[in-house]
Amino acid sequence: MPGSRTLKDNIFLVIKGLAMGAANKVPGVSGGVVAFVAGFYEEFIYSLQRVNKKAFKLLFNGRIKSFYNYINGHFLSLLFLGMIISYFSVSKVLDYLIVHYQLYVWSLFFGMILGSIYYISKDFGEWKRKTIFALFLGAAAGLSISFLDPATENDNLIFVFFCGIISVSGMTLPGFSGSFILILLGNYVLLLVDSVNALYDTIFDIFSGDFEFIKNEARVRMLKVLGIFTLGSVTGLVTFSHILSYILKQYKSVTLATIMGFIIGSLGVVWPWKETIYKVNSEGALILDSTGKHIIENYQRYLPEFNTQTYIAISYISLGILIVLGLEWYGQQTRKVKI
Repeated sequence: MPGSRTLKDNIFLVIKGLAMGAANKVPGVSGGVVAFVAGFYEEFIYSLQRVNKKAFKLLFNGRIKSFYNYINGHFLSLLFLGMIISYFSVSKVLDYLIVHYQLYVWSLFFGMILGSIYYISKDFGEWKRKTIFALFLGAAAGLSISFLDPATENDNLIFVFFCGIISVSGMTLPGFSGSFILILLGNYVLLLVDSVNALYDTIFDIFSGDFEFIKNEARVRMLKVLGIFTLGSVTGLVTFSHILSYILKQYKSVTLATIMGFIIGSLGVVWPWKETIYKVNSEGALILDSTGKHIIENYQRYLPEFNTQTYIAISYISLGILIVLGLEWYGQQTRKVKI
């Protein structure tokens, strides 16, 4: 793990957290890709897998500083600070942009994923039968997931806990979008919209000195759902990191090939030219969530016609590729610093 960081490094680390948080919120995009391309993926996984028995022993013995240093707390705290800020700010901006400029936003993400594929594959020199098989297996899994039909909403707390475990997969497994999986499980709106809005309202009420929400059964239920979802997310984050840390050490080339496959497969999810299919009731009317937004059911993809809008979208794809190349350059500069 790296030693001391400069103020500039700390600021960039928060910005990386912002990028990861925003990416995790958008269906089809993986925060792990950001970590991978920006050059801190392995440190991220390594730091998370240090949350183990020894870490808790240090914590329970009151050795807070030793615990903080052992889990690379400076790195994780700044990264998660960026993610939290993103969740309550940047991701909201992305929600707006996807509604009003859907084609261009998806084009940008499509370009970033293309750039990510280039980044990961350019220095990969372990092409053998097993790594090629892993690549195709990962791509097939990613594509298969992208064309599944979503389930119906389910607020059973055991299922919500499971959703929490799955939702953080995109942070640890590049190309595997946790938020898109939540759409497939039917709980994207419940867990990333309704429960978060309940938290917003509760925080506002508390600061206003209004504690009537305690008597609101629906609000209390939403807060329970959010709490269980968060617990599941933390469990999944630590569990996945331990598994991936071991796999990366033992089967690094196969793991990287599989990750590449997942990222290639995720192109099906972020294909820019698609029509959003919204949920409707038995009478054919659009179903709205608690915020008044239409609930997304799936996407219908199509090939574009060559017109001005398409050329602009292609420009955004190019911009996405350039952003990843810029991240790659920064990552290379960072890795030149001695660890």
